[in-house]
Amino acid sequence: MQTVNEPYLKDPAIRPSSDVISDALKEANNTYMKFVSELENHDIHMDWRYYTDGKAWLAKGLHHWIGVRGGQKETTIFWLSIWDGFFKVTFFIPEKVRANALALPLDNVVKQMITDSKKMGKLKFFPVVFDVCSDERFEDIFSLVDFKKNYK
Repeated sequence: MQTVNEPYLKDPAIRPSSDVISDALKEANNTYMKFVSELENHDIHMDWRYYTDGKAWLAKGLHHWIGVRGGQKETTIFWLSIWDGFFKVTFFIPEKVRANALALPLDNVVKQMITDSKKMGKLKFFPVVFDVCSDERFEDIFSLVDFKKNYK
């Protein structure tokens, strides 16, 4: 359902507040609010930052935990960007656990997305991108969230 070819939040002076996000997402804002609410149940919080290399605001979905020596650890689970009428959730699946991701109880469409994903240059990660305007893929998205939380 892509309607534009670039993220919506491009002005570094305008922080992504709930009003700004709501204006960009339109009808998909309720889906976004449901998504953010569900993140709390998975112990994920989002950190918004403006990235000058991409010239857009992006949110990292972060998971924090205590390491074996008692130190605070953090890992990025996904990246989120706001577009005109939808938002994108992007997972970067490491090559070494790609087969494990395919073994998850995911819809066949999502498994095909993982299979068809091309490696990013010399990096050993496969991007899996969800264009979200409804909650129909939430089950698959949150399965990947839990998967990424558990393979550190």
